[in-house]
Amino acid sequence: MTINPPLAQAVVAAGSRGSLAIGSPMDDEALIRAAQAGDHDAFERLVRQYDRGVLRIAMNVLRSEDDAHDIYQEAFLRVYRNLGTFRFDCSFQTWLYRIVNNLCVDFLRRRRVRRTEPATIESEDGTVDRLASVPDSRGESDPQRSLLSREVGERIQTVLAGLTARERMVFELRHFEGLRLKQIGATLGTTEEAAKNCLFRATRKLRSALGGLL
Repeated sequence: MTINPPLAQAVVAAGSRGSLAIGSPMDDEALIRAAQAGDHDAFERLVRQYDRGVLRIAMNVLRSEDDAHDIYQEAFLRVYRNLGTFRFDCSFQTWLYRIVNNLCVDFLRRRRVRRTEPATIESEDGTVDRLASVPDSRGESDPQRSLLSREVGERIQTVLAGLTARERMVFELRHFEGLRLKQIGATLGTTEEAAKNCLFRATRKLRSALGGLL
């Protein structure tokens, strides 16, 4: 398959538009087979079904909106280029998330990201606390609870940013995407037991960091 410029532009734009309504229901297999036969609309509808998940994974793993959009675009362009080789020996979701995982791991290796990223960023308006921009209406009526929620949120963000790339990906796939450990293992190209051990390590780190706040 070759890249079609209008379709490539649609993939790039989808990340900023979010998911759009899909027309008549079609399962992944029907959409994939149609796309493999050259149906560009089918491919775009396939993108819509997974765009939020891919962007969320990339964002939570890389901790950067710009980098996450780059990974998002590259992932779907790779899917488009290689969709003709997809043989249904695993689910499309597993195949797609494996591509996203590999791209994220490669990116982090290039950047050699090993430590936490700052909770603040510099903008035209001065220093901005990224966590403060996340609304939490549950604590609005209780200042003490609001303070505790913010402290917990900051601690969670620090721990997640300090996890290895694989730990962060496993935690994301399990707790945010709802994948089973067997699926996670297949996505990462490892075993269910290895995925389970990785999740255990990530969870232990999180619990240890939050011990005094729970």
